[in-house]
Amino acid sequence: MTAYVIRMLILLPLVAGMAVGALWLWRRVGPNLTVPRRDRQLTVVDALPMGTAGKLALVEFGDRQLLIAVTRTRIDLLAEAPRSGASRLSEGRADD
Repeated sequence: MTAYVIRMLILLPLVAGMAVGALWLWRRVGPNLTVPRRDRQLTVVDALPMGTAGKLALVEFGDRQLLIAVTRTRIDLLAEAPRSGASRLSEGRADD
């Protein structure tokens, strides 16, 4: 029993010290290990939930804005417009 307590008194601070050291090392070196962020060409400008199963989303891609309907099983293009801030979206194609 005494040997168990002595081992515990030696190993417990050792393991705790290794955990603190690993956290300190991760904090110091970790940010340099991440993958650099790249510029995205696709941006979700806004999304509006439409009930429980779908949503409308305004997406910017290149020089265009796309209005899309997203459900669990489909993604449909509803309209598109130039990115320059046109006041009206032109009608998209309907694939029904």
